[in-house]
Amino acid sequence: MTGDYCTKDGALRIKEKIEAYWAERGKDVKVDLVPGGFLASMRSARTDVRSNMVNGVPTSNTENFA
Repeated sequence: MTGDYCTKDGALRIKEKIEAYWAERGKDVKVDLVPGGFLASMRSARTDVRSNMVNGVPTSNTENFA
């Protein structure tokens, strides 16, 4: 499913889009994928996308918070 961003492949696509978007604007953001485990409500495992941004905006801090 191409629109499912909770899978590992979908989360990777989001990660790449976020990094490319901010790279085009001269910002270096850190985005990590974190396996979230199985959720009964989703009937599958999920992958979380985490970054060092605050409210979707890059910070001057380059530490990885994921």
